[in-house]
Amino acid sequence: MTAIIQTIDTADGPFTILADDRQRVLSSGWTDDQTAILTRLASATRPAAVREGETDAAAAVSAYYGGDLTAIDAVAVKQTGTALQLAGWAALREIEPGDPLTYTGFAARLGNPQAVRAAASICARNAPALFVPCHRVLRTDGTLGGFAWGLGVKASLLARETVAG
Repeated sequence: MTAIIQTIDTADGPFTILADDRQRVLSSGWTDDQTAILTRLASATRPAAVREGETDAAAAVSAYYGGDLTAIDAVAVKQTGTALQLAGWAALREIEPGDPLTYTGFAARLGNPQAVRAAASICARNAPALFVPCHRVLRTDGTLGGFAWGLGVKASLLARETVAG
């Protein structure tokens, strides 16, 4: 499979999208470093080849930054992981903009409020950032916690969603 990679400008800096031949987002994030996007994927799931091109997801990112916070919801993603990870990534897509959860609340949605570390790990291993909105999960005390693309980007996304929501 040859994947498509595209970098667009956003209010939070360059945003790179890696999509498969069916336009499903494999990995994405706030960087113009294509290697950083590729290494978010396990080596066994990385595409054999990558070419620059247009991704369908880029229009959704532009719409999101233009104020349509639901534009990212319809973007197809492709993730590979354990059953718990897949369930967790699906649950992340159900968190409404402007209504973030804590890691404890996220763990409870997964059926085990004690599994806070597992919930945090699911967020940390989320490759298609923004489309699977792991930025909508906060520490139990309400602070930002970690984010692969930096706390500044996470804070900006949450602020955008709070104002618009």
